[in-house]
Amino acid sequence: MAKKKTEPKAVHRPADPNVLGLRGTVVEQPITRTLDENYMPYAMSVIVSRAIPEIDGFKPSHRKLLYTMYKMGLLTGGRTKSANIVGQTMRLNPHGDQAIYETMVRLAKGNESLLHPFVDSKGNFGKVYSRDMAYAASRYTEAKLAPICAELFRDLDCDAVDFVDNYDNTMKEPSLLPTTYPNVLVSANQGIAVGMASQICGFNLGEVCDTTIAFLKNPDHDISSTLLAPDFPTGGQIICDGDDLRSIYATGRGGLKVRARWRYDRSENVIEVYEIPYSTTIEVILDKVAELVKAGKIKEISDMRDETDLSGLKLAIDLKRGVDPDKLMAKLFRLTPLQDTVSCNFNILIAGMPRVMGVGEILTEWTAWRTDCVKRRVYYILSKKEEKLHLLQGLKRILLDIDKAIRIIRETEEESEVIPNLMIGFGIDQVQAEYVAEIKLRNINKEYILKRVQETAALADEIDDLEDTLAKPGRIRRIIIDELTEVRKKYAVPRRTEIVYSHELPEEPVEDAPEDYPVHLFLSREGYFKKITPQSLRMSGDQKYKEGDGPSQYFEATNNTELMFFTDRQQVYKTRASEFGETKASLLGDYLPAKLGLDAGENVIFLCLPGDYSGSLLFAFENGRVARVSLSAYATTSNRRKLTGAYCEKFPLVQILPLTEDRELALLTNEPRALLVHTALLAPKTTRGTQGVQVMNIKPKYHLERLADVADTGITNQARYRTRTIPAAGALLRPEDSEEKQLELL
Repeated sequence: MAKKKTEPKAVHRPADPNVLGLRGTVVEQPITRTLDENYMPYAMSVIVSRAIPEIDGFKPSHRKLLYTMYKMGLLTGGRTKSANIVGQTMRLNPHGDQAIYETMVRLAKGNESLLHPFVDSKGNFGKVYSRDMAYAASRYTEAKLAPICAELFRDLDCDAVDFVDNYDNTMKEPSLLPTTYPNVLVSANQGIAVGMASQICGFNLGEVCDTTIAFLKNPDHDISSTLLAPDFPTGGQIICDGDDLRSIYATGRGGLKVRARWRYDRSENVIEVYEIPYSTTIEVILDKVAELVKAGKIKEISDMRDETDLSGLKLAIDLKRGVDPDKLMAKLFRLTPLQDTVSCNFNILIAGMPRVMGVGEILTEWTAWRTDCVKRRVYYILSKKEEKLHLLQGLKRILLDIDKAIRIIRETEEESEVIPNLMIGFGIDQVQAEYVAEIKLRNINKEYILKRVQETAALADEIDDLEDTLAKPGRIRRIIIDELTEVRKKYAVPRRTEIVYSHELPEEPVEDAPEDYPVHLFLSREGYFKKITPQSLRMSGDQKYKEGDGPSQYFEATNNTELMFFTDRQQVYKTRASEFGETKASLLGDYLPAKLGLDAGENVIFLCLPGDYSGSLLFAFENGRVARVSLSAYATTSNRRKLTGAYCEKFPLVQILPLTEDRELALLTNEPRALLVHTALLAPKTTRGTQGVQVMNIKPKYHLERLADVADTGITNQARYRTRTIPAAGALLRPEDSEEKQLELL
């Protein structure tokens, strides 16, 4: 029996037309509202709570870590496992153990990223000058606070700074650390926020203290006279320019050139680099030098290796015989990160607002903030002494008639009435009466009474002195100066970065330009390139190619001619003929994928000699589109070797054709169909990746085969195929127009 056919249940359609199936509701709102409700809160959170340092020189992550270590007793105690510290810090920092440990690594002595590290580390913490030298896991390393951290926490217990709740309101943490010196200028710091960044280079502690002291004494002090230049933990040579340095000090923005320090070992014929710029790493330098050697731009080096060990950084460069080390290093400084630019962007949070400030402004803000910290500390000490004096004054009144106090206590029947009776009997307040009631019986003697009376007088003098300190700004400044002097005496170290003024640099040796002479250039279909002199070509005119290979392009040029090799990966490689060695017609030549360092599977498809970058290139695609790109789009101001996005990647490329002047060209498809077009209809573009315009309408099952001059096609009835507007379909080739013309010898 057949089953009864049941009607399908009706699907409930939501009333909201924006809801489709299981998708959520699309809520439309103005972009301004989205920015206000979503983007701006996130941006401000990153700026204020994460990426930008404050006037104490720390980001929140640094401050939370150091405060946790301080509360763990690691300022005076021994080291503990880093994993333990990380775990404790998570009570204040909820961003994960790995992020906390990376913060510790940067603050550690072993990483060498700070002139004055805050973490006394034991174990492998990596190196700031190495990209690949990984630090050990937190379970293998140990740490405690460095001695200089005493200057961070000296006033912490004296109400010098505000305390705020942590993220879950279970603990209190300091909003800032009351540093006794301008740590914001001593400790290098950098961060990337939303729409802004901060890059603060470190200065020598001794120079910073001297500058701050001089600034406190005279606000018009010339900062550059005491703060000579930035100082980096990796050393090197900083190339100072007076105008640039003054600009950085005034505006907080700019850049400084830093170069490596090296020595030449004549016996081994090797250059040893032992200090590198702070902004680079060993691996970056090695990779760049290897790239230049591979490209043939540096031929004086036989080998370069990393010999860094426990004694410190060392890069060894083996020289070929007869190489001048000074000339080679001048070239390496120019072409590699052995000389680099360190950017400065002194962006600091002041009262929750980011500000880019010069050194003078930073010192002004720091001295104002430090003055407030000292005032709060003095006021805290003053209040404690006033409380003690108040207690001793009550004690003094009772000690004048101690028998009366004893009698009041003995005659009081209830314990709760002791304090009120003492208050009535001697005219003292409750706090004083409580203090008196807690005195031990053994202290009721003449010696104790006299000591307390003398202490009362001393306390009164101290209170007067503290009140005078608060009333006179000069005394507050004197306290700050004394603290800075003490810090300089205890922790200052000599400069690590040598200062070299630009006018003191030796003149850079002039590099000999390659000799210029006529050459013949040959490019094969398989990517082999030959540079042959006219003399050699006359002696051996027969070109040798691999089996299946053949000629593709030929040029007459000179040895200094610039070359552009286009590849099938939409890339162009720029070089000069002088970087290729001379060869003979009987040899295969240089294999371009290896010579130019092409990507795996990448092949050269076209060679262009740009000359003065006038004219343009035509890129013909299978779908009938043609892009005309000006050669000026490939001109670069720097020595860039590789350009990406050389042409449009959306359509299969058929042919590249150079165009120095407008002329008539023929487009030929496999239908076969032809179309004659004048290049004046194609406007040149300066965008390399332009899609061009549709020149020929091609049926789906056909494609463009080639683009050629009309004279090279054999078309006799040109009017049949010519068009004045594009796009056009063209016309089917007639037999007489498709026949190839044969040259007849007379």
